[in-house]
Parts: sequence; C-alpha cells; structure tokens
Amino acid sequence: MTKRRVVVTGLGVVSPVGIGIEPAWENLLKGVSGVGPITRFDASVLPTRIAAEVKGFNAVDWMPPKETKRSDTFIHFGLAATKMALADAGLTIDESNAERVGVNMGSGIGGLPMIEDNIREMIAKGPRRISPFFVPGSIINMVAGMVSIQFGAKGPNLSMVSACTTSSHCIGDAGRVIEYGDADVMIAGGAEATINMSGMGGFCSCRALSERNDDPATASRPFDKDRDGFVLGEGAGVMILEEYEHAKKRGARIYCELAGMGMSADANHITAPNMDGPRRAMLAALRNAGANADEIQYMNAHGTSTPLGDSNETAAIKAALGDHAYKIAVNSTKSMHGHLLGAAGGLEAVITVLAIHHQKSPPTMNIFNQDPACDLDYVANTARDMKIDFALSNSFGFGGTNGTLAFRRLR
Repeated sequence: MTKRRVVVTGLGVVSPVGIGIEPAWENLLKGVSGVGPITRFDASVLPTRIAAEVKGFNAVDWMPPKETKRSDTFIHFGLAATKMALADAGLTIDESNAERVGVNMGSGIGGLPMIEDNIREMIAKGPRRISPFFVPGSIINMVAGMVSIQFGAKGPNLSMVSACTTSSHCIGDAGRVIEYGDADVMIAGGAEATINMSGMGGFCSCRALSERNDDPATASRPFDKDRDGFVLGEGAGVMILEEYEHAKKRGARIYCELAGMGMSADANHITAPNMDGPRRAMLAALRNAGANADEIQYMNAHGTSTPLGDSNETAAIKAALGDHAYKIAVNSTKSMHGHLLGAAGGLEAVITVLAIHHQKSPPTMNIFNQDPACDLDYVANTARDMKIDFALSNSFGFGGTNGTLAFRRLR
C-alpha cells in the first residue's frame, strides 16, 4: 500500500504566552515569559509558588455556558484550541465529510481540579454531594469526546495517555490513521490544566519544580548551569492534520508535512531518564521520515530545565546525530511557557510548525551561564532567522516513554 502523505493545515493554541497562534508566536519571538506568582489558589504553604498560568481565558467565549460547568478546565482549553485550529484551516465539518474527520487528543493527568473539588466536597458533606458530571467531566478521553461532539467529527475518536509525551504520540498516531486511510482529516494534540494544590503539591513532593519564587520570569532555565527544576504550565496545542491530496483539492493553506514519528521506551526508571531511549526515538523518527541526520536544521527540545533531564537530552541528541548535532539550532520554549505536561508536545509541535513556516527559531531564554555538559547551540536569549526545511520536536515522559515528531517543509 502506498503511504499517504500527511500535512498540517491548521493550528490552535491556548498558552501562558498567548491565546491564539499570532500572539503566542509573537511573544515567543520576543522572549516574553508567561511565568508568574500563582493566582489560582493560596500557594503560600508550598516551596514553589510560581507557575505559567493561562491569562485572560474565558471558557464561555468558546463553548456553551452550561457545558463549562460540566467539564474540567483542560477540556475548555482543548475545545478552544480546536476551534481556532479549524478556523485556521478553513475547515467546516458537515454531513459530507464528518465520517472522514477524526480526533486524537489527550492529557497527561486530565481533570485534576475537578477531581480535587469533588473529593473535598465528598469529605466535607458526604458522597451524595459528588457531582453527576464528576466522572464524564474529568476523565481524559472526554477532551476528544467533547471535541467530537461539539464539532461533529464522526471518524476515529481517540485519547492517548503517555505522561509528558501524550500530545506528541496523539499527533504522530493521528498521522498514521490518515496514512492508513482510516480518515482524511484528524484533529490532534493535547490539553492540560493541573495548576492546583494537588498538582503543584505532587510535583513539589518529588522535588521536580523550580523554587526560584523571587524571580519567576527567569525560573525556567533549560541548559543553564543553575537550573533547578521545571515550571508547571497549562494550556492546549492542537493541529489539523490532513491527507495531502485532500488538502490540495480543497485549496487549503499547507504549513508543512508531518514526515514521521519515532517512539521508544527507556525501560529504565519511573522518573529518571536515560540517554538511549530518547536517542532511539529520534533515530526512529528520521527512519520513518526517510531522512538523514544531516537534513535537520532545527529541533524543539523537551528541555524541561531539570538538572538531569537537560544534560541527558543533550547527550541523546549527540548520540543520535553525531557531529551534526553541533550544526543545528536546538531550543526549549519551555523557558517561556513552562512545562504543559501532557499538552507540552502539542504546543511545541505547533511551535515547530510555525518555525518552519516563518523560517525563524524562537530563543531559549534565561541561559545566563550555559552548562558545559549542555554544549549545543540553544539559540540563547535571542530569536534567529534561519533556513528550516526539516525539524524535530522531542517529548519524553515519566515511565520512560519517548516520542519524536519530524516535520518537513513541503516539497
């Protein structure tokens, strides 16, 4: 069977650096930080009191008011980003195409705020006070379910869950659904909203978060010698994937091609990464794309700003690409928007597509004292105009799950 080509025709973003692709992209190029003191709850008892919150988001602007009360914030973010992406693609779903349009959107944790609220209510007032919408409003697959319901997509309906690799796996697998002919269009990506006491408290307990509370804007410092952990973020990143001939026939604007996906497992440790798993994911993505290492010009790294993670990823990039690793631009936009957990790969894949489209690399901010163990070109502190025909986007998650997406300028 001939492999069907998959292209990107629409993008949508809800992020700590902007709602919508234009403001988010502009802020990323300027190096604007989305990190600040937590406003969602009283975080004074926690060692980390900063996060990258989405600002200015009103769910009723994107969905019926009644539905906002029946579903968690991560679903609100996912629906909003999907609406933007469909509009950006100029795609209408109706009875003529609904059965050929599918969804693959996930979340790493799902409706944690709704879970926390209902457990608090149950403890205080008993189980009869649990909302009837507690389960359907918080389970992870309902972000895909609600997208399908709201926009009428009747094709494959999936939610993958693989920690911080979730969205990358959703996008890659959605591409394969199109390749194999099970759909012509897929809405793909992820959403996350876990900036609450239990989410922050859990990551504080495993000492994963930056404690640079006095300087939020510079707290996320990927590849810097003084990095001390990641900054928790929230939001959604969604893209419209489409079979190439289908997109061409309807006159769609094509951003680039989804050329390949690589997956692997560390089989090593529940939280600590090893170098070999990420290395194999990158090589698998290149193999799937039919590309050589020397074709890469740009990589959006996982780059979380953790002491072990950044040096491990740097070693993996060098192991996968050899000397060519020193010739590419590697950045971590988490330095500005924080770590969106299950939505990270979705947002960062969108950013990678925009980098190809605009031929620009956003910077890695807050590199003040580059770690000697992290010795690649991280586009430190200033955006760069550059030629980008082929790019990779990395995502790695707890449990040793790895995903790399390959995007190619249309040729």
